[in-house]
Amino acid sequence: MKKFLNSIDTVLTESLDGFVAAHSDILALGDEHKFVRRKILKPGKVGLISGGGSGHEPLHGGLVGRGMLDAACPGQIFTSPTPDQMMAAAADVNTGAGCIFIVKNYEGDMMNFDMAAEMSEGVVQVVTNDDVAVENSSYTTGRRGVAGTLVVEKIVGAAAEQGMGLKDLKALGDRVNAATRSMGVALTSCTVPAAGKPTFDIGDNEMEFGVGIHGEPGRRRERLRSADEIAEEICSTIVTDLGDAARGPALLFLNGFGGTPLMELYLMYNSARKIFEKRGVSVVRSLVGSYVTSLDMAGCSITLSRLDDELVGYWDAPVHTAALRWGM
Repeated sequence: MKKFLNSIDTVLTESLDGFVAAHSDILALGDEHKFVRRKILKPGKVGLISGGGSGHEPLHGGLVGRGMLDAACPGQIFTSPTPDQMMAAAADVNTGAGCIFIVKNYEGDMMNFDMAAEMSEGVVQVVTNDDVAVENSSYTTGRRGVAGTLVVEKIVGAAAEQGMGLKDLKALGDRVNAATRSMGVALTSCTVPAAGKPTFDIGDNEMEFGVGIHGEPGRRRERLRSADEIAEEICSTIVTDLGDAARGPALLFLNGFGGTPLMELYLMYNSARKIFEKRGVSVVRSLVGSYVTSLDMAGCSITLSRLDDELVGYWDAPVHTAALRWGM
């Protein structure tokens, strides 16, 4: 294993120190590295908090800032943050309007965020479960929350910035999640520093369909196929799952898992866009890049999120975070 490390025990804290120092104009670090928060809070605004295991950067810390999250709680690599982290973040960013936890549907995240919500005042939750690859895995009960989480965070974040209240934000988050579907494919495994070796073995001529963002198994393993063939299966699965709701305006988000060159991601985007448009999808907004990663895994996911005029407006609204910046 070759990685830039000083010590496996300090990799997360050192990375957080560097991350906040590099973006000190917009970010601050919570006590004991429990959370990353927006440097200047907006009084009277509902606070948005998310988090999860590290290793998926820039999710979630890279999405903290104006127009998105107010705080993100980083767990150890692929390990949920603890309830005291979420409670500390909620207490710090709650300016009087309450808070929303945006939680990916993984067992550890759900358990710990639930506990924190129960012990905090004025907190509601939005759960993301956009992965159509598998209904259940060793990490979840029901569908996993994956790259579609970013879409929920952006749209709910924009609405919160514009003054929407807690109840309406909860309904909006649930609505966006219900309109969003994702599926991924891995070409290689990732390597967790503490393990020192790939999470799973995969041949040079193989791929894993429906893999999760922690390297957990997907639908099946098979021979490597062309980009068009891979995109065809993923897009068809998403359209079939959405049914008639797939038709019409949508956001197409082509996400890299950390080890895939941008050139290949745009190639996959090109394939996916053509396939979706043949099936009645009108791609009106796009995002391409590595935003919800799995350390150094080579692979990608495709996310389709149905939009209407209101949701387009929230997507286009100004955002200023480490990972997403436009309209400022």
